[in-house]
Amino acid sequence: MPNPHTTSKAHKAVAVEISMPSTTYDFGPTDTFVRRHLGSGPAERAEMLATLGLTSLRHLVEKTVPSSIRLKSTLKLEGASPRRGEAEVVAELATLAGENKVARSCIGQGYYDTFTPAVVARGILQNPGWYTQYTPYQAEISQGRLEALINFQTMVCDLTGLPLAGSSLLDEGTAAAEAMAMARGIVTDAAKDTFLVADNCHPQTIAVVRTRAESLGIEVQIVPAAAIAVTVKVFGVLVQYPGTDGRVLDVAPVIKAAKAAGAVSIVATDLLALTLLTPPGEMGADIAVGSAQRFGVPMGFGGPHAGFLSTKTEHARRMPGRMIGLSRDSHGNHAYRLALQTREQHIRREKATSNICTAQVLLAVTASMYACYHGLEGLKAIARRTHLLTCALAAGIERIGHEVITKPFFDTITVRLVGDLAATTVIAAAAAQNINLRFVDSEHVAISLDETTTPQEVERIIGAFAAGSTFRLNIEELAGEMLGQFRLENRTAPFMTHPVFSMYHSEHELLRYMHRLQAKDLSLTTSMIPLGSCTMKLNATCEMVPMTLEGFSRVHPFAPADQTVGYHKMILRLEQWLSEITGFAATSLQPNAGSQGEYAGLLAIRAYHKANGQSHRNVCLIPASAHGTNPASAVIAGMKVVAVACDARGDVDLVDLKAKAEAHREDLAALMVTYPSTHGVFEEKIREICSLVHEFGGQVYMDGANMNAQVALCRPGDFGADVCHLNLHKTFCIPHGGGGPGVGPICVAAHLAPFLPGHAQASELKGLTAVGPVSAAPYGSASILTISYVYIALMGAEGLADATATAILNANYMAKRLEAHYPVLYRGTSGLCAHEFILDCRGFEASAGIKVEDIAKRLMDYGYHAPTMSWPVTGTLMIEPTESESKPELDRFCDAMIAIRAEISAIEAGQLDRTDNPLKNAPHTAAAVTADVWPHPYTRQQAAWPLAYLKQNKFWPAVGRVDNPYGDRNLVCSCPPMEAV
Repeated sequence: MPNPHTTSKAHKAVAVEISMPSTTYDFGPTDTFVRRHLGSGPAERAEMLATLGLTSLRHLVEKTVPSSIRLKSTLKLEGASPRRGEAEVVAELATLAGENKVARSCIGQGYYDTFTPAVVARGILQNPGWYTQYTPYQAEISQGRLEALINFQTMVCDLTGLPLAGSSLLDEGTAAAEAMAMARGIVTDAAKDTFLVADNCHPQTIAVVRTRAESLGIEVQIVPAAAIAVTVKVFGVLVQYPGTDGRVLDVAPVIKAAKAAGAVSIVATDLLALTLLTPPGEMGADIAVGSAQRFGVPMGFGGPHAGFLSTKTEHARRMPGRMIGLSRDSHGNHAYRLALQTREQHIRREKATSNICTAQVLLAVTASMYACYHGLEGLKAIARRTHLLTCALAAGIERIGHEVITKPFFDTITVRLVGDLAATTVIAAAAAQNINLRFVDSEHVAISLDETTTPQEVERIIGAFAAGSTFRLNIEELAGEMLGQFRLENRTAPFMTHPVFSMYHSEHELLRYMHRLQAKDLSLTTSMIPLGSCTMKLNATCEMVPMTLEGFSRVHPFAPADQTVGYHKMILRLEQWLSEITGFAATSLQPNAGSQGEYAGLLAIRAYHKANGQSHRNVCLIPASAHGTNPASAVIAGMKVVAVACDARGDVDLVDLKAKAEAHREDLAALMVTYPSTHGVFEEKIREICSLVHEFGGQVYMDGANMNAQVALCRPGDFGADVCHLNLHKTFCIPHGGGGPGVGPICVAAHLAPFLPGHAQASELKGLTAVGPVSAAPYGSASILTISYVYIALMGAEGLADATATAILNANYMAKRLEAHYPVLYRGTSGLCAHEFILDCRGFEASAGIKVEDIAKRLMDYGYHAPTMSWPVTGTLMIEPTESESKPELDRFCDAMIAIRAEISAIEAGQLDRTDNPLKNAPHTAAAVTADVWPHPYTRQQAAWPLAYLKQNKFWPAVGRVDNPYGDRNLVCSCPPMEAV
């Protein structure tokens, strides 16, 4: 197979100034978007350029982006233009949504229609106060969402019967794959290399588990759920409860057999069913996984949804992803925080057992509020009603003469057709009633019901099995008839007893609760969040509207293709746009996080080498400065990590790179490189770096975390990369959602296109069989792709170029303002940075006893979230303003940083105490500042209102500085008693 490292056609110089209409009269739309997306107008940009001694954005780009990689012509983005109006593009998406057919979905397989309470939809999912928050690393200004996530963890713990739960994973399939890897780590016997998967698991879960197992060298055996034999070579067993076919098997014998054989038992389960069924933990299971989607989160053609994983306490440090714990603050009060942060990849790197560095926070919060709103009895009522309707359905179908072969069941049945009736005939008859059933094979049909199902729909489904004959039904009578055959409701132990699940059942109370929590969290509605590498930019309202349309939100990921025409049109165009923006041949939108994009990209490289008869190529070179998910992803993709040094300027050390590439020339698989570098610089020798790796037979993987400095100015496919992942939740405006959702698609050169993630349940992806699925749904978190679509459609090539150039301008302007107060590390040869820069704070510890964490906490008193702290260099702050922030906001942040530097100077001069000062005691809460006793040598005014703008709009941290070590020593990850809080 060829390995052409070809470049795209030459491009002529791109214009980075906003074009003006050439005619006297302009009858175009007045609601154009670029001027709304860019925080500063032409006059403010001119002021910033003048500060830098530059004349134009073009001049800036020429000095920052190496000429060897700069685009020479404008991108060709069909259908995208800065001259389009917001209303026009939103209407276009509404048309595409209308081309999707919203049918009553009875397909199931882990995806269900659900009623999102209107108060939750408006108060959480559609509320920028919740969806523009960042990951809660700074706990003092994240207490609201941390409490909501503690509620989620408590709900999962209680329903699964296990004492420990994470704050969500990406989906059910990936949660099962993570559980398998976790089990492999728990069982240390190397002779145990087999993982058993029951055949009653959802097909997409089995497929995702197979993908992960192949790269980890794990043997997966699919075995009959009713007859699982655990041998001495087995380290773990996965079984579904209830099964994908609907049957509620007694999994206790499987769990017992696994324990006896020294294997880990994993139960994939359904939270709604567990309100009635004996929980896995009560039966002795080690791990439970699943999805919280049906707790108020729309299907959205597959996502985003909150997966979950719960386990026993002794496995706490092996859990993947994030977990929220309870600690205390500097005043002795209870405070929530991210627990066990040493498990994060930036610390463990290639030793990490998972590459997951994110969660599905916004969706987990939604599910937790759904649980609070309904409470235990409400959830039970939903479960009982769903089960009763399923009983009526089963009894009615059996009266007609067909056989329900999956008893006992909860909400899903599988029917064996009797006589000449074909499954396709039944499915077509139901489709004529606007109902989708699940095709199993020519003789079997499966049906899943949910909280939205009505008795009338049950009658219509029964009618589809009647083959045209007439019948009379009484739903209540039928339900009673089936209930007499088996007892389903066997859960006895109390659960969800915490008051949070009983206090907010009225809308008014829940509304107030959600707003109380929101008020404790800093988001983009409050101020700039200047996190380097994380690109916290505007998530415009017009971008968010389409995802709420029924034609996007209520579509099952496995709905028939003729019902998803609008989705496929939108997805195809977005793939084409992203391919053009990156300079690659093909794109996959399946990875539902940046970490999954890294994993998928490396799997493509691995499969490519294997197809060329070079499966021995397994060494991945990674610069020492790389984000920690890079080495973690390489390991789970089955590669060996070899670190490459960086030089004094932060660039990849070419001498060391060549030496490492030459040393591993026979087994070199790939280089993972971030561009611009993790130090915020456009490396001049990126083409040379790529050529060097190709020379020794490797492929170049580019981490797209810093793509916001490249869009429409240069393209990774042009300067030698073979694959890159993108963070749509960074560069392309999908909001961070407080730590998720995200989308991490991969773009690849032509020779890697056959190795993009496949999916057996999407006809257009079945041909991509070399690499299995990396997410449960064919297009991952499909419903939020609409956000990036609207962004690109409204910006067009010219607008995207303006945005990128403005992001670079904002970063350099801030660096210029701050350089007299803080050393600025790592600039390009022209003395400029890319879209982010690093402030060196290491000297303050010796001069004033001040650590970078003290500056981060003090920024909260000034109303700001800290920049990225101590990465990629310990003791530094990495600042990225993005293009969406205005000059006044940039100046306010700079003023805050300058004021903090003055406070450090006062400590250095002895004017402020070295241990009792505003930085060491930060952040200052309202309770502390207004207390009767003020024990500090500085004033309350200096503590809380050090600059004048704070008197107009003061954000108060909810708690004082949180004691993380205390929380790790005393791990509590579910709701404490109310009297304790």
